[in-house]
Amino acid sequence: MRRTLISALLTTILFPMAFLSARGQGGQGQKPRMSEEVFKNVQVLRGIPVDEFMDTMGMFASSLGYDCASCHDDGISSDRAAFAITTPAIQRARQMILMMNALNRANFAGEQRVTCFTCHRGSYRPENVPNLALQYGELTDDPNAMIIQPDRNGSADPIFNKYIQALGGVERLSKLTSFVAKGTYTGFTTSGAGVPVEIFAKAPDQRSQIIHMPEGDSIKSYDGHNCWVAEKWRPLPLMPLTGGNLDGARLDALVSFPAQIQKAFSQWQATTTTIDDRKIQLLQGTNAGQLPVNLYFDDSGLLVRLVRWNKVAVGTIPTQIDYSDYREVAGVKMPFHLVVTWTDGQDTYELNNIQPNVPIEAGKFATPAPFPSH
Repeated sequence: MRRTLISALLTTILFPMAFLSARGQGGQGQKPRMSEEVFKNVQVLRGIPVDEFMDTMGMFASSLGYDCASCHDDGISSDRAAFAITTPAIQRARQMILMMNALNRANFAGEQRVTCFTCHRGSYRPENVPNLALQYGELTDDPNAMIIQPDRNGSADPIFNKYIQALGGVERLSKLTSFVAKGTYTGFTTSGAGVPVEIFAKAPDQRSQIIHMPEGDSIKSYDGHNCWVAEKWRPLPLMPLTGGNLDGARLDALVSFPAQIQKAFSQWQATTTTIDDRKIQLLQGTNAGQLPVNLYFDDSGLLVRLVRWNKVAVGTIPTQIDYSDYREVAGVKMPFHLVVTWTDGQDTYELNNIQPNVPIEAGKFATPAPFPSH
């Protein structure tokens, strides 16, 4: 119900508001618009790109178990201007952000060591009394933790070698230079219904997807350097991705051609974890100045999960991608079932056909047209 409400609010209110103020925006080389340029009455979260602003809303939702209506005025269901009304919850949120920033400046040299989730942990009201059941209960590790304890003698090489062999071997992978996939997409914008989706990928790092929604195509396109999204629910008709979102788009494109993943990161650490009572090999890749990425491999050697992170104004948020239903395509095993889970929703891709090594016109990876007014 929460995701359905968010979808309704975003598609009927946020998009029209942004479109009126941002008509003609987008395009390669343009600077991303800042939050205060698009939304009214932004007091604290100023000077950040629109995609980071929306991810910050996702951080609030994930940390407190909230949705749009939990903080905003009741009038948002019928009047987009009501988003700008300062409610008691919004006023408190502003105070909490200032408090959090002050704590980090005073105690952690400005690093984001204290975030919304530090205290709230999924509850709108942080507990201040110890929980004995938690203290004496069974200890469980979070497989999606960003800080891991690497095996002292662990090495990424044998895990990657097993992965490449499980997919079909180096020779077959090297012959996969492009593919077009078709299937069904289900997400919070579809209210549980499946709609057609097409995915286009070209080595080494270009990827785009087109979701054929009833109101018009939702497009996400990465050309190897820049990424744009043109979707009805976005706060801009054409929105460039920045920071960790742009890094994530690049990683999604790289994973489409797995032989190059290992070289994409300068350092790897290996350890083991458990997912659904299964022992999993975990590799964490890092590059200087970027957040890490976690890759998870099962006993067969196949990649079953990827977790990446994006730093926003109030902390760091995760995105989890689960891969399953591997099938052979031109001698290479490829996942036909993908589930993308993030702080603003969960998307499921159920592919039914993948055509390998087909020509793809360059325009598929170019800047898409802004989502049309309606």
